[in-house]
Amino acid sequence: MIPVRCFTCGKVISSSWEEFRQRRDAGEDPKQILDDLGLSRYCCRRMLLAHKEIIDDLNPFQ
Repeated sequence: MIPVRCFTCGKVISSSWEEFRQRRDAGEDPKQILDDLGLSRYCCRRMLLAHKEIIDDLNPFQ
C-alpha cells in the first residue's frame, strides 16, 4: 500500500501510484513517467521509485 502523502514534504502522491505502476510495467522510462505526472521533488520521486508492494506477502498471515 503506497502512503497517501510523501513522508518528507506532505504532497499527495497516492493518486499517481496506479498510473506510474502501469506505465512502468509496460516498459516506459520511470524518469519520463515521473516528469509527466508532475512529480519534480526528489523526495516524492523516491516514494514511488522505492515502493515495494508487500501486502500480498503479509496477507496469508492475517
